[in-house]
Amino acid sequence: MESNGEPRAKRKQAPTIAHARPMKQLKSDVDTIKLEDVANVSGEETYSDAHMNGIELEMEDSRSSKHAAATADTAEWQATIERVVKSVVSIHFCQTCSFDTDPALSSEATGFVVDAERGYILTNRHVVGAGPFWGYCIFDNHEECDVSPVYRDPVHDFGILRFDPRAIKHMQLSELQLRPDLARVGAEIRVVGNDAGEKLSILSGVISRLDRNAPEYSEGYSDFNTNYIQAAAAASGGSSGSPVVNIDGYAVALQAGGRADGAATDYFLPLDRAFRALECIRGGKHVSRGTIQTQWLIKPFDECRRLGLSADWEAAVRARFPKEIGMLVAEIILPKGPAALKIEEGDVLVKVNGELLTQFVRLDDILDSSVGKPVTLLVQRGGEDIEVTLQVGDLHAITPDRFVSVAGATFHNLSYQQARLYAVGIEDAGVYCCEAAGSFRYESAESGWLIQTVDNKATPNLDAFISVMRDIPDRARVVITYKHLRDLHSLHTSIIPIDRHWSSKLRLAVRNDSTGLWDFADIAEPLPPVPPVPRKANFIKMESSKYPDAADVIRSFVRITASMPVKLDGFPRTRKIGYGLVIDADKGLVIVSRAIVPYDLCDISVTIADSIIVDGSVVFMHPLQNYAIIQYDPSLVQAPVKSAKLSSENIKQGSETIFFGFNQNLRPNVVKTAVTDITTVAIPASVLSPRYRAINLDAITVDTSVASHCGSGVLVSEDGTVNALWLSYLGERNTPHGKDVEYHLGLATPALLPIVNQITQGIKPSLRILAVETHVIHMSQARIMGISEQWIEKVEKEDPERHQLFMVRKIDSGHEGGLQEGDIILTLNDRLITRVSDLDLMYDHTSLDVVVVRKREEMRIHVPTIPTQEFETDHAVVFCGAILHRPHHAVRQQISKIHSDIYVSARMRGSPAYQYGLAPTNFITAVNATPTRDLKSFLEETKKIPDNTYFRLKVVTFDNVKWVVTMKKCEHYFPTVEFIKDEGERCHWRRVTYEGGQAKQGEGEAGAGVMVGGQLDDGDGAADDGVEGEDGE
Repeated sequence: MESNGEPRAKRKQAPTIAHARPMKQLKSDVDTIKLEDVANVSGEETYSDAHMNGIELEMEDSRSSKHAAATADTAEWQATIERVVKSVVSIHFCQTCSFDTDPALSSEATGFVVDAERGYILTNRHVVGAGPFWGYCIFDNHEECDVSPVYRDPVHDFGILRFDPRAIKHMQLSELQLRPDLARVGAEIRVVGNDAGEKLSILSGVISRLDRNAPEYSEGYSDFNTNYIQAAAAASGGSSGSPVVNIDGYAVALQAGGRADGAATDYFLPLDRAFRALECIRGGKHVSRGTIQTQWLIKPFDECRRLGLSADWEAAVRARFPKEIGMLVAEIILPKGPAALKIEEGDVLVKVNGELLTQFVRLDDILDSSVGKPVTLLVQRGGEDIEVTLQVGDLHAITPDRFVSVAGATFHNLSYQQARLYAVGIEDAGVYCCEAAGSFRYESAESGWLIQTVDNKATPNLDAFISVMRDIPDRARVVITYKHLRDLHSLHTSIIPIDRHWSSKLRLAVRNDSTGLWDFADIAEPLPPVPPVPRKANFIKMESSKYPDAADVIRSFVRITASMPVKLDGFPRTRKIGYGLVIDADKGLVIVSRAIVPYDLCDISVTIADSIIVDGSVVFMHPLQNYAIIQYDPSLVQAPVKSAKLSSENIKQGSETIFFGFNQNLRPNVVKTAVTDITTVAIPASVLSPRYRAINLDAITVDTSVASHCGSGVLVSEDGTVNALWLSYLGERNTPHGKDVEYHLGLATPALLPIVNQITQGIKPSLRILAVETHVIHMSQARIMGISEQWIEKVEKEDPERHQLFMVRKIDSGHEGGLQEGDIILTLNDRLITRVSDLDLMYDHTSLDVVVVRKREEMRIHVPTIPTQEFETDHAVVFCGAILHRPHHAVRQQISKIHSDIYVSARMRGSPAYQYGLAPTNFITAVNATPTRDLKSFLEETKKIPDNTYFRLKVVTFDNVKWVVTMKKCEHYFPTVEFIKDEGERCHWRRVTYEGGQAKQGEGEAGAGVMVGGQLDDGDGAADDGVEGEDGE
């Protein structure tokens, strides 16, 4: 499985793709094993299921009518296999949101029919998952039907899915009988499954052990309190849930995991408890599961002796169980659990309810039949007999079956799985944040947080958390305290804004095993925001500075925090922090980098003097020069904010200046420096995921290393006049490390003044531009390319500092016919163009007379300019987990042809878009063969598609490869949501949800209600890491 940091090809995506979990911590004594469904993650045990979505490769059909065997089989084995394969199915599924130990994902696995009449399929628990599941299965004859969970064991790695037997019309259904008693050392077996996700395969092996402890899968889901069967079979990705059959065709075990170091060793789950669960379900009974919240391990007699097992008890056990080589030893006892303070780590279990016991199967049997009742355990501790009586708890009660989504994040009670892994008491541990997104995104981690308090109120469990959250109004800023499971020694404190406008619902999801779905219910409406009141504050004084007037520019800086609830335009982050410069204190106008405020579907917080926090909104976004202008309400600010004085004179190369900037710790830095260069630069494009970048740019660099560590600031003269802004420029993605490169450069203030003057006068600029990207050529190049000596002399005479011209490097798609790539621009409206600032005259003209040299010939052409209003995204649709909008400006800059106005900007993990391979940078051109050129026609066609049915999309990749994707709609978990820019709304955007073809203003009834800034793939190979600094680190 591919990790998030790997590059994603923009070529045609296969319908099935793989995806890896991130690297995780390991216990020091864990064997090197592979979770074959999760990927070959070095040093970890891995499941054998699945083929996780993320690697974008062309692959064969996931099933083949030919059954590939690892070795040549006898006729008897061939006959057995022919019978068995009719019961084996390939499972394609999505775990639709993060829950407990599992992230949202799309994957493949294997299962097999264990009850053909009722339609029950046995597979692994890590396939069924603990949270919402959506999937289908394919039989050997390629018939397909939906599956839904009936049961997932809280601990052991098995689960049961249900399908409708009536949906299979072209083959006689058959089932495999479970015979756990036939798993014996030396028995020859076959693993029949969906190996590597490519075809049905049969792998041979021989059982070598029956008493291996359950493999440990680090921070993800792990089985425990059971023995595992070991054999040599070398199954790989996609084989999770495969039946392990003997020569008679009986299922003797369930494929679960294997080694990741290349060794041909696999681990199988015994079927004793799966058989019991199946019988209960067949009989309509509850599958009771008991626990004393203790993990036991099988340890050999020699180790048990070192722990204090007496010779008498060893003799008694060996006499009673002559084939046994060990006993059960307590490994982890959860605090506050039934066994706490009674059982200790290292205790050797001798008897339960007076019965001599050495096996997990019998221990499970006693506990499962004693829920709510006492049991008596006899253990040996340091050679002494200790008898204790414990109350058996309900294992299902400490396994989460509900979650709540609020403020963009999801929460549930701490699970037994997580508590056991970190030896944490379950009771009152704090509410577990299974997806740290939205308001609760912090510390660069998406899960693992235990929220201790919110707004100074304790949140020991989910009910307490709900009670607190329902009373917090929208946009309130509250204090939260929290711990991470990896570091329970440290209590963190943060102040967060509560979002109840983008994610307005406090929504509860409850698992329904009758339907196999999770039922959603809104349990609290948002409280309106508390009206803000004016606040007083003073700026810090930099009295130690040698340049007091220059340092006083600190009164013109405010801190800007932008939170993006929906990822648009390929922007890689959901939160950015930096500083903006106040250009009009009376009107509350602030200029800030577009690397901090990338688009206007966002929440903006403005912090003045590190004291007063007010909301801001976008007023203007420059299409080329990397800045935005935002506005806050100055009546709420009683502080000596000063309007920056912007110079109208260009700063010169070599000029001395004072650099004032804010470093990565958001602290001010002041240093005397000099301008080293003013040159035209090209910010590299992001190849994998086009996003906004500045072009046609004259950038300033300075002679101080301090500037490279500051993403916001100014170049200021000693009298306090600002000569240039110091901005962050978002560049390309560093593919090997998955980091976004940001450039820190200066922008001279004269280029800002025409726009700033209009805005301060209440005029919103309406710019027009030439849809071209240029780069500099020098006179040596110009002469070779056909520029006459007269023009060269004119350049040298009119601009002694810049002997250069501009050549058209790229034409925006859709605007061909005027300038052409390779044209050398001489004049615009008879003005010689030698500097980027000379191009600014295009802003105010509907067309330009341009003199160019094209293929060594000088010519005069008439070139229309284009309005820039269309560059900013004002309409977006989230459909089947894919975020769609018009191709933004960066796409048009990088592509030669726009195939449609329906561009896939990103997709949610665990969604139909992810499962079926609809990838970022794709264009959708038709729905069910009906052409759809824009979002309006796309919505009209998709509204006609019934829920849970297949449809076809015609798609063109970024590299002009046409293909067709078939997808199935899933409105229950992924309703269609439309975002429309509407200045009449407080957020300036309006939300419409479509369910059953009907439009509803605001959020709908289905789905988790979480915005799509969390588990999301935008095609650039890396996940959002939740910035807490202006540079995204």
